[in-house]
Amino acid sequence: MKIYFQLLIIFGFSFVGDTLSNSLHLPVPGSILGMIFLFLALQFKVLKFTDVDEVGSFLINNMTILFLPAGVGIMAKWSLISDFWWQIALIVLLALTVNVFVLGHLVQFIKVKYEGDYLDPELLKNKREVH
Repeated sequence: MKIYFQLLIIFGFSFVGDTLSNSLHLPVPGSILGMIFLFLALQFKVLKFTDVDEVGSFLINNMTILFLPAGVGIMAKWSLISDFWWQIALIVLLALTVNVFVLGHLVQFIKVKYEGDYLDPELLKNKREVH
């Protein structure tokens, strides 16, 4: 029964996000709004982590199943996008490069600024040059 209740909570947030997105004609998908609302509910302690932990972990562990419809959709509409495959590949590679670069610098900044147990590579380089 606990699992059904957790699934109901997650689907409820998704439904609220989808309803808002459709009724207000927002350019943001309803599932994204639902995730934002779920995050805010967890952040502001409206929900406890244990209220959605078990089902959330199951969904994350089986995420590849959730990408199957997108893959089948690409295969079904391949005739429409086959002329643009190199542009799509270029966009994916550029987005991947930008994401890796930004996330790498963000993690480095957070570790240096807030954790203190990580040494900035610039500091190490300057320290080696001095000695």
